[in-house]
Amino acid sequence: MTKIFNPLGRTMQRRDFLKVAGASFAVAALPTAVRAADPVKVVLWSWVPDLQLQVDMFNAAHPGIQVELVNAGQGNPEYQAVRAGLKAGSGLPDVVQIEYQLLETFRQVDAFADIGPYANAHKSEFPEGLWTQVAKGDVVNGMPQDYGPMAMLYHKDIFDKHGITPPTTWAEFADAGKKIHAADPNVFITDAPFGANADWVLGLLWPMGWKPVSRDGDKLAININDKIAKDFAAYWQDLIAAGVIETKPGFNNEWYTGLDSGRYATWLAAGWGPLFLTSVAKTSVGKWRAADLPQWDASKFATGAWGGSALAVMKTTQHLPEAAEVAIWLNINPEATKLYTTKQNFFPCTRALLSDPEWANAKPDFFGGQAVNKVFAKSANAVAPFEWSPFQDFLYQSMSDEFGASIGGKGTLSDAFDRIQDAVVTYAKEQGFTVG
Repeated sequence: MTKIFNPLGRTMQRRDFLKVAGASFAVAALPTAVRAADPVKVVLWSWVPDLQLQVDMFNAAHPGIQVELVNAGQGNPEYQAVRAGLKAGSGLPDVVQIEYQLLETFRQVDAFADIGPYANAHKSEFPEGLWTQVAKGDVVNGMPQDYGPMAMLYHKDIFDKHGITPPTTWAEFADAGKKIHAADPNVFITDAPFGANADWVLGLLWPMGWKPVSRDGDKLAININDKIAKDFAAYWQDLIAAGVIETKPGFNNEWYTGLDSGRYATWLAAGWGPLFLTSVAKTSVGKWRAADLPQWDASKFATGAWGGSALAVMKTTQHLPEAAEVAIWLNINPEATKLYTTKQNFFPCTRALLSDPEWANAKPDFFGGQAVNKVFAKSANAVAPFEWSPFQDFLYQSMSDEFGASIGGKGTLSDAFDRIQDAVVTYAKEQGFTVG
């Protein structure tokens, strides 16, 4: 029997952002619909701030279904509560917020219902790469709620000072880093937090076509230290050796100051990054811009993702149609999803919002009047499907441990990939998988 790995929750910086994100927004009740006289109660677990606003909208529009919103903990505490409920066979919600990378982990114990018969009609409303986060073929376990397609935020003032245009390839990115650092040893092209943010590392490996774990039933192909990984490691190791990047942990005061002061000329960020940056960089207003993520192959535009979560329906629900309607409506209704972008500051998931003129053409002063949302919207539509491992948090933990060890002097990043390969193969076998 395959066991479920105890999730550790490795995307705390994005979750922490949700605690402080948001702005006031007046909610107008939607027209009510005629439904059954006795309302069905659907319990929803989520840590999204102020989600009660959207829940109230749903309840007003669905008198036959009433949602009870419960915050069972942010990230790992909620996952632990889900595990406890699965073990006890009781105490579970009907709908639950799950980060994309954890969906496959909980699929190992058949935790989710298939809402495909209700949800597949909405497949075309989401970018293909995003839809595959919640669906396997026609089997759909949840609905996308927020996302983190990657692009590059950069100090235009620094680039202009050194006569550099935003690099379109990783080779140009390296050249820019060397030019900037040679002119000013106190400025680095970026900070690369290998030991602290495995999900960030994955977001950069993703567009290269990295497939660390592929599954066929209980048989796994584990190729963590493949040629893609080795090429990636060699590239970043060269930048480390040249001294043009730093490898410090992010999301602390030193890192915030580094971004704000111009110590770091770029931040390779997710779709939630622009709003996050405005909250931590107070003296560099107007100096920042956004550009596409540099490419390995200039002839083919590809990006990755960092963060995001879905509303999944639990298999134990006694109200499958109603639970499916909750998960779907909260993530496709135009008023509810637009509220995510204004109140919770989520990055949009639906194609409609990604192309909405009001959102896409917003020109914040912080970014010098640039329509930065368009850059990340382009990225969202270019994220390829990705296969998560059935124990993604163990993989993330191994990546953080071993990359951190290499940054600390234990071999190279390439050596770290070898150690991660060995650790994950051993763990997979211990979990009952056949590795071959």
